Amino acid sequence: MATKKMILDLDTGVDDALAIAYALAAPDVDLIGIVSSYGNCLVEQSGENSLKLLELLGATDVPVFLGASHSSTTDHFDVMQVSKDIHGNNGIGEVALPKAKRPIETQSGIDFLIEAAHKYADNLIFVPTGPMTNLDAALAKDPAIADLIGNVTFMGGALTVEGNVTSDAEANINQDPEAADRVMRSHLKITMVGLDVTLRTLLTKAETQVWRNLGTDAGKNYADITDFYIDAYYNLDIDKNGCALHDPLAVGVALDPSFVQTIDLNMKVTYDESNYGRTVGDKDRLNDPTTNVKVAVNVDKQRYLDTFMNYLTQLFKQH
Repeated sequence: MATKKMILDLDTGVDDALAIAYALAAPDVDLIGIVSSYGNCLVEQSGENSLKLLELLGATDVPVFLGASHSSTTDHFDVMQVSKDIHGNNGIGEVALPKAKRPIETQSGIDFLIEAAHKYADNLIFVPTGPMTNLDAALAKDPAIADLIGNVTFMGGALTVEGNVTSDAEANINQDPEAADRVMRSHLKITMVGLDVTLRTLLTKAETQVWRNLGTDAGKNYADITDFYIDAYYNLDIDKNGCALHDPLAVGVALDPSFVQTIDLNMKVTYDESNYGRTVGDKDRLNDPTTNVKVAVNVDKQRYLDTFMNYLTQLFKQH
């Protein structure tokens, strides 16, 4: 049993699947639950994907909860075609995994997060790798958790590079920029792992072949899932050198902040029509004596990739 406890908040697509594996393999944290979100797929599909992957990896003790099914400003959500192109129609690279034996929990993901914040306080690490809707809703329901949660390390945003949805917006923030803005302005201790660093950490088929060569179910399925993602990056001309390790990098940084260089800022998210979903420093709080967001701007990519491959390969060997 590790002292540190982690909750993942996932819209479970391919890189979210890799984030689950990293969190399970890391020796210095216990993954105590996954809250599902919308984005790469619908929230129900996200939850089912997480359960299937947990079962594949022998982690049937980890519960999965449903979070919000759409943003804080809409009444429904439709998966974008580009998300299907990148992650597959089922979110996990069109790989068909058996339906998990464990059902999705009946408790809401938002209530689970609030309970865990009060139980574990500073030892709780919360890692959202989709929109901020669930965390925003939890803060609205119980503002006290902002001073309880040890750290929120999220994958999203872009400070020093363009977005990947528009020139301003990164996909996760773009799903619910108003929720993200409220989270950024809270008392939470936050680390932003955005496109600035995730686009530097690339995985290739040389690495997935290592998993395939293990001859295990986990190795083969994770190789298939990730190869779909690598091919999508190539075919859509996102990056012809490999796929970015967006979500698992956030998990890595949550556990070892020395993977990245950061700058301290008070951040905001804009949601007017001219720059919808932009993550940027808040000029009105530039001279405040304290800041609450550490923004990653560079990454020790080789050390991270070595750690990532060591953790996941050892895990896949066993399953």
